[in-house]
Amino acid sequence: MLKLTFFGACDSVTGSCYLLETDTGRVLIDCGMFQGGKELRTRNERPFPFSPQDIDCVVLTHAHIDHSGLIPKLVRDGFKGEIIATRATSSLCDLMLRDSAHIQESEAEWQARKSKRAGSESAAPLYTMEDAERALKQFRGMTYGASRELLPGLSLRFYDAGHILGSAIAEFTVQHNDIDKKIVFSGDLGERGRPIVADPTLVEAADFVIVESTYGDRLHDATHVRRDKIRDILLQAVATKEKVIIPAFAVGRTQDVLYEINELYLAEEIPLIPVYIDSPLAISATEVFQKYQEYYDDETKDRLRENMSPFDYPGLQFTRSVEDSKGLNEVEQGCVIISASGMCEAGRIKHHLKHNLWRAGAHILFVGYQAEGTLGRRIRDGEPFVTIFSEEIAVRAHVHSIEGLSAHADQQGLLWWMQGFKNNLQQVFVTHGEADSRRVFADLLMGRMGVRTEVPACYTQYDLLGGEMTRHAQVLPAPKSASDEMDLLWQQARAALDGQLQRGTKRDAREARQSAERVQNLLRQIITKAQ
Repeated sequence: MLKLTFFGACDSVTGSCYLLETDTGRVLIDCGMFQGGKELRTRNERPFPFSPQDIDCVVLTHAHIDHSGLIPKLVRDGFKGEIIATRATSSLCDLMLRDSAHIQESEAEWQARKSKRAGSESAAPLYTMEDAERALKQFRGMTYGASRELLPGLSLRFYDAGHILGSAIAEFTVQHNDIDKKIVFSGDLGERGRPIVADPTLVEAADFVIVESTYGDRLHDATHVRRDKIRDILLQAVATKEKVIIPAFAVGRTQDVLYEINELYLAEEIPLIPVYIDSPLAISATEVFQKYQEYYDDETKDRLRENMSPFDYPGLQFTRSVEDSKGLNEVEQGCVIISASGMCEAGRIKHHLKHNLWRAGAHILFVGYQAEGTLGRRIRDGEPFVTIFSEEIAVRAHVHSIEGLSAHADQQGLLWWMQGFKNNLQQVFVTHGEADSRRVFADLLMGRMGVRTEVPACYTQYDLLGGEMTRHAQVLPAPKSASDEMDLLWQQARAALDGQLQRGTKRDAREARQSAERVQNLLRQIITKAQ
């Protein structure tokens, strides 16, 4: 038996979660949190569509919350096995899962006060700090290139994914009837030539590949273009004594932005500008980056030997306390404030946006992916007003977006990695992207490489053994309400629709899916009113 089931990152960019089953056990690859609009976030509250007690181990590709964020919930619900990750990922998760638990508890406390005033029942947090601490005890470190047997007949090897510090490509080797089958999960792949972390490793052989497609339909700005954009924004801010607010993920993006600013300063293209990292998590993550220097690329190692660390930028200041963070509102000179979260959904960045979005001279610089439904996406897409802390805020600041600083490979980088496989691939599954991005990249792979591609729907299970790969009926979690049941049944309908449209035109498929989503929204409204 060799079955693969998709539970997340298959109809959105977030919520990465896949189940690999063999004759000897069950391995979960990632257990990520859904991020974005309310419809996506409510999935985090549903029961797992499998029994956590029956999972033998978890293999974690990297520390980002959309890949790791539901691990404490998994442990709370009965998972007792090991969580396998690189040592750097384990250290970063020690920070990120504790921070996520703190957010869950804080939001539950706020909702409890709100519910009490409304005379309704309050909900428990998604998970607690105690759940996170229990989960962290189950982490086990593993190095790139080493092989480890997870179960009889199933072994794992990690390769560098070049995405963030410690990110990994996961290669599974399954022994079946004296024949080895290789299943490779790309995780999130990084862009070649990015600072600090090394380039993604090319894997030369596989039978099945699960590849991300976050930027599967577009290209990044060239290095000199994005650096010029950053320089021009910073110089304008200095000249007008304004702030540049940069929402950035605490792990990866914050360190990349700091690197770019330091490079501009060393090249004497900008003056010494105060840069405030206003995120306790980002500060701690930067310290972890400094600890694991063996993960750096050769260029960064050379700079360290020359005492030119990007983390030694002379204008860098850390603001740990709430009081110091509030004090940034009073700064009256050109400066940069880097704060989490990267999609503006939580953390101190929301306070900085509240105080600066309405100011015509301020600058908001997006340097990473903004998922559908997030506050960051709404600002980036040009909405004139947004709601922050229940207050309507006008968007008058200069809004900039630089895709080239993303930690994800663009279409060209993804294709380069896929073309590293030298054998005939049996099947490629395209995941972790919005609908157009997944479909465009799947079509590109078929056209350029002639490989069979599949764009799987969530809860769909595939049998990977025996002649032709077969798609099984969907595996659905137990619904908690009529609305949940409708959502899950609709997932089945969309999966069938996708299958019918595999050979249709992209325009036909897109229009059909859009019509299906409109019907889904209408049905949800009807059920909500009925309840």
